[in-house]
Amino acid sequence: MKTRVPSVFPLLRPLVALLLLLAVSGCTVYQSIGKSVGSFLHPVSGHDFVHIDNDSWDRRNAVLYFYRTHSQWAADEIEAPSVYIDDTHYFNIRNDSFTWLEVSPGERHIAMRRPLLGLEGMNSFSLSLIADATLEVEPGKIYYLRYNELSEPGQRHPDLDPDHPLTQGDLQLVTREYAMQADEIVSTRFLNSDLLAPNHAATSIVEVNEDMDYERQLVLLEEERELEIERMKEEGKYESASWFWPFGGGPTVPLETDQKIEQLEREYAELEQERERREEAESGGGWWIF
Repeated sequence: MKTRVPSVFPLLRPLVALLLLLAVSGCTVYQSIGKSVGSFLHPVSGHDFVHIDNDSWDRRNAVLYFYRTHSQWAADEIEAPSVYIDDTHYFNIRNDSFTWLEVSPGERHIAMRRPLLGLEGMNSFSLSLIADATLEVEPGKIYYLRYNELSEPGQRHPDLDPDHPLTQGDLQLVTREYAMQADEIVSTRFLNSDLLAPNHAATSIVEVNEDMDYERQLVLLEEERELEIERMKEEGKYESASWFWPFGGGPTVPLETDQKIEQLEREYAELEQERERREEAESGGGWWIF
């Protein structure tokens, strides 16, 4: 006699519908549907750990290695936790695996969330927020981030304050010497991307970081500009618009934030031009049909 096993797809349909509704409404939805399968269903089968070639990344940037050591807990996992950089999802890290990302220098926000049928949270709410930290990344450096729910590393990273989020909890920054020990990153396998568990790691996300840094800095400067205008009004350095000409008025002296915004926009324009030149150089300057 055959026993019918209930399918999870009827459960997923209303969740996906809810997800689409929330996305349309403008909410930030955190999810990894179709990417969160755990090692119990899909063990990692990539190559043994090896550093990427020195020629594979630009020394003006930095490399983040993420790894998860083996444990029976992780091996029995149905869904693997998600990893986000600057609020963008890149991969779900399964048992006994490692991967890497080339990132832009500066402050990078790192978060991990545990999914339930692929759903993880909305806006400031998370079903299970495993890690939430910022890391100041320096050019030319390599960083090792270790994830393990059952055991913490035997030593704290000397470059971080004792109360830094990455010196406690399940996700911690460790030194190269610690990561190179037996049973650490050297014992893991590459988190390859496939149909059952696709990911967007093992690549450069520098341009994404640069774009987000520009947008974030622009928002901060616009907020600073509003405060500067309010201060000028209090100091009598602001003229209100006339009742018959609503388009007039404004500060009587140049705004410092306007100069900062112009400088930021010039730097970003130069960055875009550099990208275009690099793309042309990589493509060989185009092609000629004849």
